[in-house]
Amino acid sequence: MLREAAAAFCRDGRTCQVERLGEGNINETFLVRSATGCFVLQRINARVFPEPLTVIENFARITGHFLEKQREHGLSFLMAAPVRTLGGALFHLDSEGSCWRGQSYLAGAPAANLFGESQVMRAGRTLARFHSLAADLDVAQLAEPLAGFHNLPGYMQEFDCVLRGTPRELDEAGRSCLGTINRIRPQATLLEDAKKAGILTVQPVHGDPKIDNFIFSESGAPDGMLDFDTVGGGLIHYDLGDCLRSSCNRAGEKGSDPSAVSFDLRYCRSFLEGYFTGGSTFGEVQRNLIFEAVYLIAFELGVRFFTDHLRGNTYFRVASDGENLARAIRQFRLVEDIAAKEQDIRRLIAAAARQH
Repeated sequence: MLREAAAAFCRDGRTCQVERLGEGNINETFLVRSATGCFVLQRINARVFPEPLTVIENFARITGHFLEKQREHGLSFLMAAPVRTLGGALFHLDSEGSCWRGQSYLAGAPAANLFGESQVMRAGRTLARFHSLAADLDVAQLAEPLAGFHNLPGYMQEFDCVLRGTPRELDEAGRSCLGTINRIRPQATLLEDAKKAGILTVQPVHGDPKIDNFIFSESGAPDGMLDFDTVGGGLIHYDLGDCLRSSCNRAGEKGSDPSAVSFDLRYCRSFLEGYFTGGSTFGEVQRNLIFEAVYLIAFELGVRFFTDHLRGNTYFRVASDGENLARAIRQFRLVEDIAAKEQDIRRLIAAAARQH
């Protein structure tokens, strides 16, 4: 199927070189090299994205909007663009029913490969630029890529349902995860309640701005972002929380030792300074909820990993059973460290906002 898909986008499909690209948890991604250049080929995981055309059309819509803004106002943002099939379509449906799409290949350096305080600050500025460019895009033009995405109360309901149907008894690690979930459960509705009350509003967001999804220009041009699969209407606070969660965890997303997980306050300061320098402003009430966003998004991801572990690893791709449980344990360790540093984090948020 891989060769068939490559041939749909590449005129010399029989001779082009195809290699796996990255280690994403959801989709399968490949780099295609041909005589005419390189592009990224991706098979969309239909188990995760049951309506893959939604993902493809959202990507085309928001990149088109960004390009228009760049032409009109001279703004720059590094991002991929759709690569159409030889027949001019945005996707290829293979003989097994899998949906493939092409994107331009970005030759910059992924942020995760250039980790340091200056890169984290650049990530903050880049996320602010994304939000600024997307702010005037009518959110109604973006379909929902994943039902209930970043809705923590919904994830809690899903967890409860899966837990009730789990035939096996939880081991010590599982019981520890369950204890963390039940302890934090009363706070799970906080951001959704703020949305219902009109304190936080829905607007276009990236949806998955972990540090791996940032890219730095090697030419000195403005930086950008990758992986627009989850672009849609949402809360900016979820983007902020997710980016802080991933960029300030010095142990990284794939560390093997939970005790090494820690929320780095220096990185937090650098990110916030970058974000607020990028032109983003919040009222005091909205600003005060940034801490809750960091805390709850880390908790949310832990819940999702643990739920998938109990369900049999049907959402996040794993190399072996127990990998999602290990991921959940690391996220819950991060939640604990974030909670322990709450006052420090709140002071950093306030200081960054005052300076800009």
